[in-house]
Amino acid sequence: MISEFLSYGFVQRGLLAGSLVAVICAILGVFLVLKRLSLIGDGLSHVCLSGVALGLLTQTSPLYMSVPVVLVASLGILKMMDKVKIYGDAAIGIVSAAGLAAGILITALAGGFNADLFGFLFGSILTVGRSEVLGCAVLLAALGLFLLFYYRDLIAASFDEAFARTRGIAVKRLNAVLIVFTSLAVVLAFKVVGIFLISALIIVPPVAALLLARTFKQVLCWACGLALLSVWSGVYLSFVFNIPSGATIILVNLLLLAVAFGVSRLGRRYKKGEKHVD
Repeated sequence: MISEFLSYGFVQRGLLAGSLVAVICAILGVFLVLKRLSLIGDGLSHVCLSGVALGLLTQTSPLYMSVPVVLVASLGILKMMDKVKIYGDAAIGIVSAAGLAAGILITALAGGFNADLFGFLFGSILTVGRSEVLGCAVLLAALGLFLLFYYRDLIAASFDEAFARTRGIAVKRLNAVLIVFTSLAVVLAFKVVGIFLISALIIVPPVAALLLARTFKQVLCWACGLALLSVWSGVYLSFVFNIPSGATIILVNLLLLAVAFGVSRLGRRYKKGEKHVD
């Protein structure tokens, strides 16, 4: 069954794209969760609806149309947080509401909801093309280089921005680059899990990893591993049972989070028992 599953070209492309997106979202999600900006994925995914609707209205690629729209929205969030002094969750909420409202309006002008739009809303990983796989690979390579050069600075800025500034770290610039990467990841991920489920792919694996890991590097490894496991399991289950792949990937993610929570609680009880015996 598995050999038959892997023999199809569209499945191979879907799994490759899904794996790349999973790793990208997991890495970015770790930093976003620690910086309490994890809901930015949800906000930008709603803005992504505007880009997709514009693409359908103008009969151009929704992927290419979404990139500038989401980038402008992400930089708008940063500006509101920096210049207008609006809290991060409020800025994300404002942009999210504006993006969703604009997307619904443009969708109505484009002729309403259709099969193509539903594919973007809820994911269609098995329709991923080669250009999208290449885009995911390029983004992961760029993210890897960014981590290579700014790994320590990112850790410092994620745990304590005030301390990072005293060390001369350009926190605002790091935040801007991180959010730009998140914007591009959101655009690439809507084919994998769908616009309405992207935030779960960014939030759930890092949260589960934080329950299991003891060091920061372990958090990154656990987050990537759990994200990959959820994508591969979700796609396989959706293929076998003929169910939506995006929703299945997220449900597997949530199941893994529940397991991580249970393992974490057992670990704490075991440690308390050892201390009691001593």
